[in-house]
Amino acid sequence: MTVKYISKPARSASSSIGDPFLSSTMVAWRSSLRPHIFRPPTDLYETDQALIVRVEIGGMNEDDFNIVLSQNLLLVHGLRSDLEEKKAFLQMEIPFGEFSTEVEFTIPVDLDRAEAQYDNGILWITLPKASPHQVKVNKD
Repeated sequence: MTVKYISKPARSASSSIGDPFLSSTMVAWRSSLRPHIFRPPTDLYETDQALIVRVEIGGMNEDDFNIVLSQNLLLVHGLRSDLEEKKAFLQMEIPFGEFSTEVEFTIPVDLDRAEAQYDNGILWITLPKASPHQVKVNKD
């Protein structure tokens, strides 16, 4: 599964939603303004080594996802097809069609080591934390 990178800087989580109570490690969720796009359930949690994003979206294949990662923004987009043969819905709770979910984070991640895996209806995206870079001071 491929994670694509974009180079334009994204807004920080706290500035995009204007919540003074967000700390530097909090996450902001943004929903789509287009009503026909649904947002699958999405979790984000932190481990010692990485940020883990978990998207619940059954009935897909690995190649059905478009995953874009910028400096502090992750976008997952795709299309879940409807059942081909049906007469009429008597009850409809499982969404189909275009979906999108975005996660903003303020913890620095190593973009080159990001990975995605789809298993049993769950898309797992691992964003390894960036290690601090030591700046060496040179003598004149």
